[in-house]
Amino acid sequence: MEHTTAYHESRIAFHLFVQKAYTDLALFKKEDKRAAFNALLLKVLPEVKRYVAKRLNTALLKKTIPMGKYKPDDFTDQLFIEAYEHFDEIEDGKDLHPWLFKKADTLLEDVLVEEEFDTIFFENIDDFAKQEWDAMEEKFSTDGDGDLVMLEELDDISYRKHDYIVKNIFLEDNRADQMAKLDKKLSEETVKKHTEMVLHQLPTPMRTVFELFTEHQFELPEISKIRNKTVQEVAQLLEDAQRFLKSSFYKRYAEE
Repeated sequence: MEHTTAYHESRIAFHLFVQKAYTDLALFKKEDKRAAFNALLLKVLPEVKRYVAKRLNTALLKKTIPMGKYKPDDFTDQLFIEAYEHFDEIEDGKDLHPWLFKKADTLLEDVLVEEEFDTIFFENIDDFAKQEWDAMEEKFSTDGDGDLVMLEELDDISYRKHDYIVKNIFLEDNRADQMAKLDKKLSEETVKKHTEMVLHQLPTPMRTVFELFTEHQFELPEISKIRNKTVQEVAQLLEDAQRFLKSSFYKRYAEE
């Protein structure tokens, strides 16, 4: 649990850093100091680049883009241009980080084909038994590792260790006793692997909203701007993602 708290605090601290960077970026833009602007923006972009890398990895694993066609830098390089040319669109510091994610999202949507999700998985997730989950993870690990070895440049960005503690999935769950048992029973690595496997099967909007909320610590109104959806739509997508994840954890681990 200490790792989760530290991770959460580090994400909040980075959001504050980005927010404070807005003032200097605005000054550099006003004075037409593009080199200084880009140097500071480079320090602001790590979380955006990780987001881009992970979405590219998912598209690659689902075989909706060919190996080697796109790199995270293709999108972040364009972000430098977009940020400098359209910086006036950002009203204040608190809007800077969501604005950058939204721009990255738009650039990604222009090239990524919306993948078809597994409707059989989606419709039957509540009925899978532990043995089926184990077999699914074995296949996912085998398929995934084969491709991820070829993405060495993304490892530090897209798969940097982060904590998917059960608490992040079972928010306000009324079965707190079961949640506590799972939290104690499962290692962080087990939780992370299972969560990644389930998220991989979910539709892009649902998976993306969940990751923006848990990994990048954005609030629902911020996610609604990034994903160009209403707050109500974002809330429903998050709730659905948590529901599917809860069901998968209970079926695989709580019923033993």
